[in-house]
Amino acid sequence: MDAADSAPGMSGLDAYIPKITKKQVMTMIRESFIFLDKIGPKLEQQFWSAGINNWEQFSGARDVKGISPMRKAYYDRQISQAESALADYDAEFFTNILSPCNAWRLYDFFKDDAVFLDIETSGYYGDITVIGLYDGRETMTMVKGFNLDREILRKTLERYNLVITFNGSSFDLPVIERYFQGVLPSVPHIDLRHVCAKIGLVGGLKAIEQKMGIIRQESVQGISGEDAVYLWQKWKTTGNRECLQTLVEYNEEDIINLKPIAEKAVKELWSQIRFGNLVEVPQVAIIN
Repeated sequence: MDAADSAPGMSGLDAYIPKITKKQVMTMIRESFIFLDKIGPKLEQQFWSAGINNWEQFSGARDVKGISPMRKAYYDRQISQAESALADYDAEFFTNILSPCNAWRLYDFFKDDAVFLDIETSGYYGDITVIGLYDGRETMTMVKGFNLDREILRKTLERYNLVITFNGSSFDLPVIERYFQGVLPSVPHIDLRHVCAKIGLVGGLKAIEQKMGIIRQESVQGISGEDAVYLWQKWKTTGNRECLQTLVEYNEEDIINLKPIAEKAVKELWSQIRFGNLVEVPQVAIIN
C-alpha cells in the first residue's frame, strides 16, 4: 500500500509550466468557516453571500459585517493556524476544531492520504475476523489466524491522514477499539453513511451502491453481512478455503466501493451546502 507512483519526467514546454501544489489549490476546507469558534452554518452562508469565499479573502478583508474587530483578529489567528496545519499535512489538528459531522470537508485535500476501512466479524461484537484497508490504489487484507496483528495494524493505520468508512462510527471503529485498543490514529474520520444520508441516499452500503450504479464482482453479488458471518463460520468448521476466499473478496469489494461513493457523495453535499445546488448522483455503472 505504500508503493509510490513514479513521477513522469518533464520535457519541452512542460518544464516551464508552473506546478500547482496542494498548498495553492482552493479546497473545500479552505472555503469553510464552520470550524471557527461560534460560527455556524447560517453565519458561514452569510460570509459566502457577502463575497467572502475563502480563508484568504476573509483574512484580507479589513472588516467583516457582523464580526467585531477583536473577533475578526481572533478568527484570523485561527485561520492562520489551520493554514499552517494544511501546509504541514497535519490532519490531527482538525480533529480538535472540526466536528465529526463536517470532517468530509477535508476529503479533497487529504484523499490521497486516506484509507478506506471495513471489518467483518464472527457475529459477536468485538470478535473481528477480517479487516480490509484500501488506499485508493491497493488493498490490504488482514485475517484472523493469519496476519491479523495489533502492531501491524497500528503501524499501517498511522501512515494515513484520513479514515473513511461506511457506518464506521457505530460499528467498525468501536469494534476495532475494543478488540485492539489504541491502534486507531487521531485523525479525522469520515462516515459515508451520514454523508450519503445528507443528500438523500439512505440504506445500507449495498443499497447505495445500486443507486449509484456500482456493480460488484459476480462472485460476491448478493452476499450480505449475515452471509459473511456464515462464510467465516463455515471456514472454521470445515476448513473450506473457498469460503474464506469468498469472504476476503466480499470485504475487498466493500472497501474498494467506498471510494466512488465518497467521490460522488462528498461532491454533491458540498454543492448543496456551498452553492445551494442539487446535483443528481449519476447512475454510471462501475464494474470492479
